Amino acid sequence: MLVSFNWLKEYVQLSDISAIELAERLTRSGVAVDIVHPLNKGVKNVVVGHVVKREQHPDADKLSLCQVDVGEEELVQIVCGAKNVAEDQKVAVAKVGAVLPGNFKIKKAKLRGQASHGMICSLQELGVDTKFVPKEVSEGIFVFPQDVEVGIDALQYLNLDDEVLELDLTPNRADCLNMIGVAYEVGAILSREIDVPTPKLQKCDEKAADFIEVRVDAIEDNPIYRAMVIKDVKVGPSPLWLQNRLMAAGIRPISNVVDITNYVLLEYGQPLHAFDYARFGSKEIVVRKATEGEEIVTLDDATRKLAKEHLVITNGKEPVAVAGVMGGAKSEVNDETTTVLLEAAYFKGSTVRKASKDLGLRSDSSVRFEKGIDPNRVALAAERAAQMICELAGGVILEGCVEVNELDAKPLPVDISVSRLNDALGTELTAEVVGNIFKRLQFIYSQNEDIFTVYVPTRRPDITIEADLVEEVARLYGYDHIPTTLPIGLTTAGALTPSQTRRRNVRRYLESVGLNQTITYSLTSSSKAKGFGDTLENVTPIRLAMPMSEDRSTLRTSLIPHVLDVVQYNHNRKIEDIAIYEVGSIFLTEETEITKQPTEKEILAGAFTGTWQSHLWQGEKKKVDFFVAKGVLEGLFDQLGITEKIRYASVKKDSMHPGRTAAILLDGEEIGFVGQIHPTLQKELDLNETYIFQLDLQVVLSSSGQEVFYEGVPKYPAISRDIALVVAQETQAEDVKDVIKSNGGKLLKSVQLFDLYQGEKMEEGHKSLAFSLTYFDPEKTLTDEEVTNVHNKVLEGLKEKLGVTLRA
Repeated sequence: MLVSFNWLKEYVQLSDISAIELAERLTRSGVAVDIVHPLNKGVKNVVVGHVVKREQHPDADKLSLCQVDVGEEELVQIVCGAKNVAEDQKVAVAKVGAVLPGNFKIKKAKLRGQASHGMICSLQELGVDTKFVPKEVSEGIFVFPQDVEVGIDALQYLNLDDEVLELDLTPNRADCLNMIGVAYEVGAILSREIDVPTPKLQKCDEKAADFIEVRVDAIEDNPIYRAMVIKDVKVGPSPLWLQNRLMAAGIRPISNVVDITNYVLLEYGQPLHAFDYARFGSKEIVVRKATEGEEIVTLDDATRKLAKEHLVITNGKEPVAVAGVMGGAKSEVNDETTTVLLEAAYFKGSTVRKASKDLGLRSDSSVRFEKGIDPNRVALAAERAAQMICELAGGVILEGCVEVNELDAKPLPVDISVSRLNDALGTELTAEVVGNIFKRLQFIYSQNEDIFTVYVPTRRPDITIEADLVEEVARLYGYDHIPTTLPIGLTTAGALTPSQTRRRNVRRYLESVGLNQTITYSLTSSSKAKGFGDTLENVTPIRLAMPMSEDRSTLRTSLIPHVLDVVQYNHNRKIEDIAIYEVGSIFLTEETEITKQPTEKEILAGAFTGTWQSHLWQGEKKKVDFFVAKGVLEGLFDQLGITEKIRYASVKKDSMHPGRTAAILLDGEEIGFVGQIHPTLQKELDLNETYIFQLDLQVVLSSSGQEVFYEGVPKYPAISRDIALVVAQETQAEDVKDVIKSNGGKLLKSVQLFDLYQGEKMEEGHKSLAFSLTYFDPEKTLTDEEVTNVHNKVLEGLKEKLGVTLRA
């Protein structure tokens, strides 16, 4: 629905609010405004001009030389190429310095040797869409009526100073498919009175019943049908104001009679149809269902075949209109029409929709009938149109109307209590506030203590139950004013469980250090279901009874084959640097004959290959290695607060590099592994050096972690001591580190391995490990003697438990 802001001002006082502000208020109340279209497309300095003299251009057959009065002391000469330009016309003139749509600036010019000081404009040149321009001026300049004042702003006369609100209405708000309906809505929002036009008819002594009879054979589909007759009509162009309003609403002006029916359609939401009485074919109107295969030529000159479900208006012999959709070409109003038969009816929405859909005809009328019109406006709209035809086309209305009315349209009573409203909205509204809202909506109501009985007007067919009234009160009170509350009862605020929080932290951490998440199928092939080096012994792959394909026939027992598939897929497409992870389930069972549900375990797996860090400006590149993969996991364990519980142990696994693979232990139990895939498998998959890891995420997340404590900036200095230790070749650095920590006491704050040496000068079967030990006391400055005592205890413990000696 396109709503002209200038037109709307005729019903509601809007001088203190802009179109943009009104659009915001409407949207907040539930009637969404998609956009506000300014009709002025940047036009400036265009005035009404008077063509005083028109001559043929001396050097061009298709150009005219015009002397134009634009309200200044002297006439201006303008060269014009329009065919319809003539003397004594009032036209739109873009003066020198004017701006037209597209930032087109008018300058002094010479056309075939003749000076031109401006431009006589067509509507299209002023920014009006061609499809809305009246046909008679679609190929030439626009000519104003003679009573227009010369020299004033032409945009005001052309309504190009208007703004149009484009409403995005939901199907239930058919009441806003007309200007009066929108006015009721705006009046309620702004708490203002609205001024609805009241038709005033002057009728002659002749009676309409002497000219026409009405019979409705399909009362269920057409409970109301009114016919009025207007004589002595002079069909011609509509006045400029009427044309402007139709064009603003997206309707092309045709003639005064047709334009009036369209105008009332937009104003009241009531579709009307005007027949040429002389061409109607009889004095009888019969509304009936069509016969199968019956044909009609509609206003668009197309022959349409009707079905027995379609409702038609006939002259007793043949169809002259498809009810609620489109009229017939034989009885349409034309320039020779003098007597108009005006139809106003109420058609059943589903019947109109069926015909509209079947015939491929969707019109402004059919849309309104489909969504529902106000039955109490049928008579008012007919009288409004008849009055306008008298005023603008010189017609005379015959006494009375011929009518069939079998519909008893009364306001629908709906009860609502204030307590129910407050319970539903979580508010504390008083009966006075609620009653005021109903008054703003212009709903008549009665009140018994806190219970309101609202008599819903027929213009609001969307309100039928208590919940609809709750919505009306809520949107008029203001959704922004409704407090945020929780439902009353045994409910709690939503929150993540500790497990969910830790799981989310895992994903956030991995993505923060540069890994991308991947998701693969739980189903795999029987060969990949055998797992990887991580698969537990005695695990039986679980095959589906009816697999879609062999590639998706078996439940996976490991994530690693799938993660490697992703790496291979990217590698084949020249993506060399890959860091990915997946959180997913594997399915394990030890039964050879599956009789019960398998064990489902949540697993975290990842893969790295290519370059981990690249600093091209410094010419540095760091490739992925074992310590990158291990470092990512150490950061994850630190994030979860379980670093102290984690140990790494050298291990050999199938399909893994024998010297670059470590088992990951949590409280002494293996929960996963990290390492490089075996070079043989790497070659088989045609990959670069690739590192992978896999963890039992359920166990990791269920393990309680240490809380993070923050300490102040140290006031006292720390002391570092480096030691190089000679240990047996099979001794793990992690074991040495544990002994150092256990003997270092409270003063030892950190232990870092920084060197491994295995060379010619080392005793056979031994290696050298170098550690940096940091001692610190937050309460005082340590002395060398205090540090030496603790350091000696560390060395003694290493010698006693591991047989370690200091390297000379």
